[in-house]
Amino acid sequence: MKLHPMIAALRKHKAGVVLIALQIALTLAIVCNAIFIIGQRISRVNRPTGLDESNLFLVSQQWVGAPSADSADGVAKLDAMQKEDLVALRNLPSVASVAPINSLPLLNSSWIGSVSLKPDAKFSDKAGNARTAYYFTDEQAMSTLGVKLVAGRWFNAGDVQHQGFRDNPPHPVVIVTKAMADKLFPAGDAVGKAVYADGSSSPSTIVGVVARLQVPATGSWVNDFAWNATLIPTRLNSNGSRYAVRAKPGQLEAAMKAVAPTLYRVNPLRVLDDDSVKSFADIRAKAYRADVGMAILMGVICLVLLSVTAAGIVGLTSFWVGQRHRQIGVRRALGARKVDILHYFQLENLLIAGSGALIGIGLALALNLWLMRHYEMDRLPLPYTLIGVLAVLVLGQCAVFVPARRASNVPPVTATRAV
Repeated sequence: MKLHPMIAALRKHKAGVVLIALQIALTLAIVCNAIFIIGQRISRVNRPTGLDESNLFLVSQQWVGAPSADSADGVAKLDAMQKEDLVALRNLPSVASVAPINSLPLLNSSWIGSVSLKPDAKFSDKAGNARTAYYFTDEQAMSTLGVKLVAGRWFNAGDVQHQGFRDNPPHPVVIVTKAMADKLFPAGDAVGKAVYADGSSSPSTIVGVVARLQVPATGSWVNDFAWNATLIPTRLNSNGSRYAVRAKPGQLEAAMKAVAPTLYRVNPLRVLDDDSVKSFADIRAKAYRADVGMAILMGVICLVLLSVTAAGIVGLTSFWVGQRHRQIGVRRALGARKVDILHYFQLENLLIAGSGALIGIGLALALNLWLMRHYEMDRLPLPYTLIGVLAVLVLGQCAVFVPARRASNVPPVTATRAV
């Protein structure tokens, strides 16, 4: 099939050809970036936290009229109150283990700092320095959180200290994630090594390494250190506290319902509302609500754009078929088969869609650069562009099939009647 007559025919319909090509180009540019955004959001939502998320929930409470954490006596009283809560929760028949904790992955309540290999180091010193999120907890955190120890040991009761929320005492021992250990000690010998937290001059010895533990924040600003977590064996004392609780298998709901009455019996002067006891499943759903919403929105936009583009191709091809009834009949009378007519319109659409796709590639890259500049988006990978090109070409072929098949059914007698 020669292209010259086809190109000559398209020149007679320049306005329609240009409009469809530009529509395809715009669709390609938006769809490529939208699918890339969807892929990023889905990847973020599916990131493993490193926790055993089943049967895990979080208790957040606040005491009324609690002592001040600005004095040593107040800190001691607050710690005694927290230990009473821990004992009461651990004695619940539906609870397997409990650990005090300042935050959890996906909670978006972070204590961010940096760990270095040198004392008194500044965060601007890139060499031997890693940004991290701190988790303050105790010796029961391993069983409560369900993290996996891959090297060294876990905390014991003798390691656990307590401090006021604003205090910054030395921490003799810490546990880090494997991502953190590999960054600081690429040779894999992190256990037993000394590190310095937040420019401190007091060393902390790494006694263990866990396989994975995601930081609490979920925004794109933590992508560079999403797995750099540091666990510190310390109970934080303030007018409020958080407890990670692992229920026994099949008893999550019972354990969550028992928390408020139990804690009120220990000390009624506290605040526990409907949002104070949350399963980790609820924490995950809330943390990624915006990402899921964005993915759905981008999916709807892609569907609408592709539908409008397909409708435009169908409408324009149908219009051309109506205008070319006589020419189609002549070709059929001269021996053209139905499949020849079908292939003619499919190839014609492929030329238009291909031209639009070439323009769309440039638009897609330009749009991606604009998004990178204004919304901290990553660079659009080449496979997404190629998939987008393939998608619009396939869409064009599917959209043109019905009117092209109708054109192939034009009988040869049409040419005779038109004379």
